[in-house]
Amino acid sequence: MKIEVWPTILQLSQERGVQPQVIVDAIIESLRVASSKYFSHGEKIIIDFKPEEGELRVYVIKKVVDKVQNQATEISLEEAQKIWSKAKIGDFLEIDLPAATLGRISAQVAKQVIFQKVHDAEQEKIYDEFAPRVGEVVTGVVRRFEAQNIIVEVDKAEAIFPLKEKLPNEDFKRGDRVKAVITHVIRGAKGSQIYLSRTSPRFLAKLLEIEIPEISSGLIEIKDIVRQPGERAKVAVFTSDKDIDPVGACIGIKGNRIQAISKELRGEKIDILVWSSDLISYARAALSPAKIENIIIINKKEKILRAIVPKDQLSLAIGKKGINVKLASRLIGWKIEINEE
Repeated sequence: MKIEVWPTILQLSQERGVQPQVIVDAIIESLRVASSKYFSHGEKIIIDFKPEEGELRVYVIKKVVDKVQNQATEISLEEAQKIWSKAKIGDFLEIDLPAATLGRISAQVAKQVIFQKVHDAEQEKIYDEFAPRVGEVVTGVVRRFEAQNIIVEVDKAEAIFPLKEKLPNEDFKRGDRVKAVITHVIRGAKGSQIYLSRTSPRFLAKLLEIEIPEISSGLIEIKDIVRQPGERAKVAVFTSDKDIDPVGACIGIKGNRIQAISKELRGEKIDILVWSSDLISYARAALSPAKIENIIIINKKEKILRAIVPKDQLSLAIGKKGINVKLASRLIGWKIEINEE
């Protein structure tokens, strides 16, 4: 049977960015499924498809027997001679799918299943492209709003930006550009799904890496990050190079480096502090910018510390809505009680 599909296959291949063979394989598989409704006894269906030449043949091979015991592999002499008058017992007969049936099936396949298979291939391509990019900061364009999500186009793919992952008081409209981090990519019932976030500590870590050469080169290491998105963040850094001031390098001249990041985060204040393996030193640094008089371990088992601060440093140590002490506690992994000196 002649079937002119090669130009369509090439067009689909270019439009969808998938190899022509992917589409050819989809057609063959779809024909096999559709033909099984005609060859309904479990026959081994053979599909001879040469798309460039426009040739298609679907058939099964059965042995001519006197008495049929297996309809999947055998055909009676009487039925065989209806197909080929010279058939005799012991012959192997090629039985073609009737042209009318094949034509109807081909049309159905072209309209329904091919596009589904191409869609699946596209989704697999998206997964393969974006899964290795988890943790990367990307810039996309807002396309539409769906329930609790913003749909953002990133490199010709659609990504899900949940509303809970945007910063407080941050509003987007269609056409706006969004910078966010890829948090994860999953294979779902609706295809491959890419998820974005602007509240993740990963987003801040990547912004620091982009803005600060000493971090991207590995001279300075980010040890811990905690955030109250849109309000305050604490970043613990460390370097083994004695010639580098890790805090100064991150802040930059006149604060230019950290201010650029804070601006991207809608004014989120970012405290840079030196990480320490010594709990007391680390806790003291974590409570910055407050000046701490003393830190006492109250309960090792329950991980409770008490920080003693001068009266004029009390509100600074606690922070607005208690954010400073909460973030410091999360950073070091111990509960911190604040007491006035």
